[in-house]
Amino acid sequence: MASDVRPERSKAHRLKRLRHEGLKPPVRTGEGPSPNAVLDCGWGRLLFAQTFDTAEPLVDALRAEGPDRRDIAFYVRNPHVLLAQAPQELFLDPSHTYRLELATYRASRRQPRGFTVRRLTSEMDAQAVNDIYAKRKMVPVPPDFFWSHRDDRTLTYFVAEDTTTGAVIGTVTGVNHVRAFDDPECGSSLWCLAVDPQATQPGVGEALVRRLAEHFKTQGLAHMDLSVMHDNDQAIALYEKLGFRRVSFFGVKRKNPINEALFVGPTDDHDLNPYARIIVNEARRRGIHTEIIDAEGGLFRLNWGGRSVRCRESLSELTSAVALSICDDKRMTRRIVEAAGVRVPERIDPGDPSAIDTALARFGALVVKPARGEQGQGVAVGLTTMNEVQTALVRARRICSEVLIEEQVQGEDLRLVVIDYKVVACALRRPPRVIGDGRSPLRALIEHQSRRRAAATGGESTIPIDGETERTLAEAGYRLDDVAPEGAEVLVRKAANLHLGGTIHDVTEEVHPTLIRAAVAAARAIDIPVTGVDLMVKSPREADYAFIEANERPGLANHEPQPTAERFVDLLFPLSAPTSARAVVRADV
Repeated sequence: MASDVRPERSKAHRLKRLRHEGLKPPVRTGEGPSPNAVLDCGWGRLLFAQTFDTAEPLVDALRAEGPDRRDIAFYVRNPHVLLAQAPQELFLDPSHTYRLELATYRASRRQPRGFTVRRLTSEMDAQAVNDIYAKRKMVPVPPDFFWSHRDDRTLTYFVAEDTTTGAVIGTVTGVNHVRAFDDPECGSSLWCLAVDPQATQPGVGEALVRRLAEHFKTQGLAHMDLSVMHDNDQAIALYEKLGFRRVSFFGVKRKNPINEALFVGPTDDHDLNPYARIIVNEARRRGIHTEIIDAEGGLFRLNWGGRSVRCRESLSELTSAVALSICDDKRMTRRIVEAAGVRVPERIDPGDPSAIDTALARFGALVVKPARGEQGQGVAVGLTTMNEVQTALVRARRICSEVLIEEQVQGEDLRLVVIDYKVVACALRRPPRVIGDGRSPLRALIEHQSRRRAAATGGESTIPIDGETERTLAEAGYRLDDVAPEGAEVLVRKAANLHLGGTIHDVTEEVHPTLIRAAVAAARAIDIPVTGVDLMVKSPREADYAFIEANERPGLANHEPQPTAERFVDLLFPLSAPTSARAVVRADV
C-alpha cells in the first residue's frame, strides 16, 4: 500500500516545488539583496529580474543594452507583463531553464582523458576562449574583460586544456548569485558552455559542467541554473544525464541583430547550408535583397542598386565558364598554374607501371586522385606500394575515368582564400583523428567525432567509415573494432578534406609572403575572382610549397572569424559597404 502512495506523494512534492519556482516572489529591497541587480558578463549583462519590483525599471535596463551585446533578463516571473511594456522591443527567449540541486549532486569518479580542466589564467587563455566563441557563433568578449575579472569571485571561468598540445578546447562561465546580488536562495548559474568543434576528446562539455558544479557546491551554494535553447537536443540530453531538471523560469531579450533569428521566426533560408547562409546573412545585413532560388543546392540571387547577381554559395556569375572548367579539370589546372611560375608536384603516368615503381622508389609515397571531382572523393594519400596504388586507381576511376598520380609532398595542407585577387583568409587543414580512451573501440570514437563535426558544420563535415578509413587505420596497426590505448592519437584518414571530417586552423596572420604571391598568381593565371588555393607546405611561416589544386567554390563559413563573406559581398557590390570598410584587408604582396 505504501508503495502505491509514495509515487503520488513524490509527484505532489515536485508539483509544489515547480509552482513555487515558477511563481517566484520578488526579492524585497532594503535589508538583504541588492535591488535592480545587473551583472556585466562581457558578452552582455545579466539582469536578475527577481530583484526588480516592477516591470518599468527592468524595461529601462534592457533598453540600456550596449552595441553588439546581448543582455538577458533572467528569472522573469511575469513575462507577459514585461513584454506588454515594450512589445516592439522585447521578446520571450525560446529557451528552457534547467536546475541542478547541488545538495544531492554527486561528483563523477571518472577523470578526463586527454585534457584537464583548470581556471582561466592568462591573456592567451582569454583569446583562445574568444576563438571558440567565434567558431560557435557566440558574442565575443573583450579580452581585457576576462583578464580584469580574473580575480573576481562573482564570475568564474574554467577552460579545458588539451594535455598534448596545451590548446584550450572548451570553456564555461559560472556566476555566483550571492556575490552578484546577495541572493537569499544561495543560487548560481552556468553560462557560455562551449567546446571547440574540432576537439577530438570526448566528454569535454560534461567535464566542464561537473567542474563548475563542484566548485559552487564547495562554496555552499544551493543550486546551479542554466538556460538552453529548446531545440538543442544534444545539450539537453547532457544536462538531464547530469541530474538537471526543468524549472519554470523565463528569459527576456531585446530585439537586436544578434538575436534576430530568435524572434523573426522561420525564414526562407533555413534549408541553406552554412556556406550559402553566411553570404545571405551578410547581404541582408547590408540591406541587399536576397532571393532563395534553390535552398538545397545553395542557389540564391542578390539584388542591389539595379544590379542582380546569381550565386551558388561562393560561386557567382563573375566566375567565367572557362575558369570553372579549368578548376574542374585538375590536369589543366596544373598546366595553367605551372606556366605562371607556380610550383606543382611531379606527375606520374598512371598507365605506366614502371614509372609508378620508379616514383615509389624516388618519392616514397604517392597521391592518387580523380581528374574531376570535389569534396575529396576518390582521393588517396600516402600510397607506398604498387598494390595500394592500383587499389586507389580503381576507387578514383569510380569518380572519374581520368586520374592523376603525383608525388606526395610532405607537409601540411594550407588553404588560402583569394577574393578579388587578394588573400583574405589562410588556414591549415588537418586530417581527422581520434584520441583513444582505453575503453571504446575505434569505430565508436570515429562515430562520436563524426557526430561532433556534423553538429558544428550543419551536417557538412562527417567522417565516413569506408575502405580508405580502414586502410589508414591498418597502417597504424589497428582495426575498427580495436581499442586504442588511453591518450593515443590515431589518424583516421590521410586526406585533410573538411567534408570528410578534417579540421581547419586559422593561420592568416602567420603566412609567408611567398605563399600569398603563389596563391594570387594561381588565381590570376586561372582568371578566377574567388577561389580556394590549396598548397602543401612544411610550415605556413616558410616559403617552401607545392600547389595542389584550386577550388572554384571555397567554403567561406569555414574561415570565421576572418571576413570572407564581407569581402565576397564587397566584390559583388563594392558600394554596399561603409566607406570605412572598403579598405583592402590584405594586400597582394
